[in-house]
Amino acid sequence: MQSWQNTPDDEYFWKNADPDDLWVMDKLILSRKLGYLCGPSGTDVPKPDWYCVRPCINAIGLGLGTQKVFLEKDTDHLPPGHFWCEWFNGRHLSVDYEYGLPKLCVEGFKEQTTFTRWDRWTKTDEFVHFPDVLDSYIHMPYVNCEFIGGKLIEVHFRSNPDFKYNNIEFIPVWEGENISPPEGYRYIQYPDLRRIGAHIR
Repeated sequence: MQSWQNTPDDEYFWKNADPDDLWVMDKLILSRKLGYLCGPSGTDVPKPDWYCVRPCINAIGLGLGTQKVFLEKDTDHLPPGHFWCEWFNGRHLSVDYEYGLPKLCVEGFKEQTTFTRWDRWTKTDEFVHFPDVLDSYIHMPYVNCEFIGGKLIEVHFRSNPDFKYNNIEFIPVWEGENISPPEGYRYIQYPDLRRIGAHIR
């Protein structure tokens, strides 16, 4: 297993990682290891309910392809390469760890109708322990974990790039939005798909 430095993105990790480490990028395998109710498209759900449906692997990130779907039983109609997982509610936290110790925790805020268009991210003083399922990676200099309601949902071998400016808040600016920053903020060009920049403070 390679001791990764701060890799620029998931694509770099996918191309260069030891194949034995690639399971971490597969959100279905991660969910199964964590004991969540989950399965690939084409497998029946255990009971009728709302489920999170998304790609097993998404190197682009940003919640692309994610849906909230009410499933009765069979899932043959879901896109190939996707999986279903029990639905989690609660705060969305993104935590950076260095050698297993939390160094940065930010909370994300968005409307319930979207999975990709975030309103803002804000630093918190939350202390979130390094997940047990990742114990074999506690020696890694950079691990980023996403949680919803305290449930681990995805992992990256990098730090959060949105808070590299020593900022405490990050407000994405999307195509067509005003780039004039609110009082107390400054605007930075920071393009990523439909995002053109951000207001930070």
